[in-house]
Amino acid sequence: MERVSQPDPDLLIDFTDVKIRRSGRTLVGPVTWQVELDERWVILGPNGAGKTSLLRIAAADIHPTSGKAHLLGERLGRVDISELRPRIGLSSAAVAARVPTEEKVGDLVVSAGYAVLGRWRERYDEVDTERAIDMLESLGAEHLHDRTYGTLSEGERKRVLIARALMTDPELLLLDEPAAGLDLGGREELVERLGDLAADPDSPAIVLVTHHVEEIPPGFTHGLLLNEGEVVAAGLLSDVLTAENLSGAFRQSITLDQVDGRYFARRKARAGRHRTN
Repeated sequence: MERVSQPDPDLLIDFTDVKIRRSGRTLVGPVTWQVELDERWVILGPNGAGKTSLLRIAAADIHPTSGKAHLLGERLGRVDISELRPRIGLSSAAVAARVPTEEKVGDLVVSAGYAVLGRWRERYDEVDTERAIDMLESLGAEHLHDRTYGTLSEGERKRVLIARALMTDPELLLLDEPAAGLDLGGREELVERLGDLAADPDSPAIVLVTHHVEEIPPGFTHGLLLNEGEVVAAGLLSDVLTAENLSGAFRQSITLDQVDGRYFARRKARAGRHRTN
């Protein structure tokens, strides 16, 4: 008889030997990972490392093939997902692809309270409308309130979707490659806003997926480094994010610098190569 243990209320994510298998191939795992209240995590790794698949479990979007996955104190497979998902904020390319281009930004954000995309006949209280404006303001996007989604730049869309993810006052905020497709200015604007969010003690726990260390905002505390679905390193960001670990995960010789709380990585120059005029 399986012994049932009580979940730790301080653990928002509690994965034990979690695996995802598809068509006989392991996409993720085994992964044992815990996220506590107030922590800010980055999941980093090359393409195909399993980052997004792992985040989909954390979003209660898919179930693991094996292992135990607890979210917000509830075990996947034994909880009503419709009750769990409103407690988790998610911004991802999959969500972005479902947004109608003619949708007004204010409606897109406020409708998160009903877990719908595209306002129809729902009625919202003034407090909901005010919160939507506050969430947009926290991302520097309050001036977009009356614009339609289809007229926004890629950077503006990213910030609006994060504001929507925050609308329900989630306990856990998941950001899947929020800086993907942004130019330098858009990336830096977003990283600064996410740094402010990470520094706010009232913000939920945050998990951010990225390929690039340059996209890690200041204030992030922990890291999970993946390669081919397996954990290379996990723990405090300062311990995880090293040139040695990055070189192992990306299978190249990587150098790493840190300036003003930001990380910068590049491939190490090959010995014997010289610049010519």
